[in-house]
Amino acid sequence: HYSGLEEAVYRNIQACKELAQTTRTAYGPNGMNKMVINHLEKLFVTNDAATILRELEVQHPAAKMLVMASHMQEQEVGDGTNFVLVFAGVLLELAEDLLRMGLSVSEASYNVIEGYEKACKKALEILPDLVCCSAKNLRDVEEVASLLHTSVMSKQYGNEHFLAKLIAQACVSILPDSGHFNVDNIRVCKIVGAGISASSVLHGMVFKKETEGDVTSVKDAKIAVYSCPFDGMITETKGTVLIKNAEELMNFSKGEENLMDLQVKAIADSGVNIVVAGGKVADMALHYANKYNLMLVRLNSKWDLRRLCKTVGATALPRLTPPTLEEMGHCDSVYLSEVGDTQVVVFKHEKEDGAISTILIRGSTDNLMDDIERAVDDGVNTFKVLTRDKRLVPGGGATEIELAKQITSYGETCPGLDQYAIKKFAEAFEAIPRALAENSGVKANEVISKLYAVHQEGNKNVGFDIEAEAAAVKDMLEAGVLDTYLGKSWGIKLATNAAVTVLRVDQIIMAKPAGGPKPPSGKKDWDEDQND
Repeated sequence: HYSGLEEAVYRNIQACKELAQTTRTAYGPNGMNKMVINHLEKLFVTNDAATILRELEVQHPAAKMLVMASHMQEQEVGDGTNFVLVFAGVLLELAEDLLRMGLSVSEASYNVIEGYEKACKKALEILPDLVCCSAKNLRDVEEVASLLHTSVMSKQYGNEHFLAKLIAQACVSILPDSGHFNVDNIRVCKIVGAGISASSVLHGMVFKKETEGDVTSVKDAKIAVYSCPFDGMITETKGTVLIKNAEELMNFSKGEENLMDLQVKAIADSGVNIVVAGGKVADMALHYANKYNLMLVRLNSKWDLRRLCKTVGATALPRLTPPTLEEMGHCDSVYLSEVGDTQVVVFKHEKEDGAISTILIRGSTDNLMDDIERAVDDGVNTFKVLTRDKRLVPGGGATEIELAKQITSYGETCPGLDQYAIKKFAEAFEAIPRALAENSGVKANEVISKLYAVHQEGNKNVGFDIEAEAAAVKDMLEAGVLDTYLGKSWGIKLATNAAVTVLRVDQIIMAKPAGGPKPPSGKKDWDEDQND
């Protein structure tokens, strides 16, 4: 029997283990999908750990620590969230074995934490030596596509070559000369129908909208963007107009028409041939827009309006005034097109180095397209990481086994009780190739023993071969299975921090809601007769 404090520590570890186990079976290209139904009863079918955690409402405070660590990984690197969860979960599982060895919990926790922190520091020292290659030219679509394979493969196994090429084209086309790449500049537009192989990249923006007026296509577009409705001005204060006869009524409505006519004519005279409005388009305004041959597009989303301004270089105006040359946006062509049976408006830049690219995703169901969008997000984030640090380490469990081997040797040189924790930290790295092997239906112990044997001979780049029938290993550099150096180093750091934070906790103290008188519950059926 454990004391109350010991019980709390074990319970925390148990909660974290269960959470890690949930996402562990989704690890790698052969990982199983999870069907998550969130609190709004929306269905998600995915093996993306970041999405699973975002939609799950994790209640346990200790398990929330792991969720926060994986969110940090998502923000920092944009990929590798599952690595953080699996690794932190195994660190805690192995810490439990050490805590059960007989020392008091506080003493054992201290030694485990010390050992884990030393081992993490050592792992981050070893990691630069495991770099197997670097990205040479981030403006070469073929090279970038080959580097994005691994991150896309874990979400869309089988479609990785096609998707990686699309993502590479979109990213390379908008990479600025400064090298500061912004993930938000890659848009995704999902249209149901056809199949994944009908997806394409467009330089510019695509909106699932129809045009409002008669004009449906404009070359060499000059664009005015308004954040207000395309309508007559409404006065700030209410006024009352007393109309005595029919002639006055006619003059009143004619005055309104003339004013609208003048406003639209002034906009057309400034050289504008496309108007984008952020609100409703009045019938009268639409009539005059057609009269002066203006193309009208309505965007309800302020977000989309802001992105469009950035793409075409326009300034959003709050009132219907003619724009100056500086406030006007420019675009090579704007046209209404039909993709499947969906009408879309395309703002297209002919030259490749536009400010924004759109990946048009096609698929048979919304769920499938959502999952492809998550794979695209991961690919785009991987490209961003490569613009910050071009180094790459071998994937497929090769880096983890090499780290495990070297940290075990380091643990044997350390005196004191820390060495047990350092060796357990090394053992935790085995969880990654183990998860890959188990999810591929191969005996994990056989794979790990083969990997250790090959690494002992000095082959640092050898990892688990997912495509082989039996437990086989191959050179990951030759196979092109590569992970980003930054993703791996942040993952190790965040997983260790999360595990150590959980181990430092010996009690969870929950504040209960404040007491006080309960609100009166209204009597039901108060208006019914008592005798009935």
